[in-house]
Amino acid sequence: MSLLKSRSGELMPSWRSNLSELFDFDRFFLDQPFSNFPATDTLRLSRIPATNIRESEDEFILELAAPGMKKKDFHVDIDNGMLEIKVEKEEEIKKQEPKFTRREYNYNAFYRSFTLPETVDGEKIRAEYEEGVLKIHLPKLPKAKKRPVKEITVS
Repeated sequence: MSLLKSRSGELMPSWRSNLSELFDFDRFFLDQPFSNFPATDTLRLSRIPATNIRESEDEFILELAAPGMKKKDFHVDIDNGMLEIKVEKEEEIKKQEPKFTRREYNYNAFYRSFTLPETVDGEKIRAEYEEGVLKIHLPKLPKAKKRPVKEITVS
């Protein structure tokens, strides 16, 4: 037997949460000072891109989904053992017609930070961006790499 849960995790959601899920609150309310409703908080969190961290024998690979960005939009820094990823993108689209002018503005920004383990070689970190994914390679120090098993013969 399985139970159905609402997005908020309640077993018996209230009418208000049903209505908010139905209409999914307009993003207009996210930037208002009175937007402390639980439904808007989940939408606000959805602006932060998903991040995967994989570990191989030689390095950690951090993958951050950020489609629609360009390499120049990313600022990746290391400050006191913290890897900081900042993105800021601003666009203006202007369309001039004989009877009207249309201007659209779009602004996207986010910030993520990660504490680097002591086993990462901070001098050899590199980043690449392709097909909407930022990959940051965090190579391990030689002492942190797994060494092969050495068999010792008993005499």
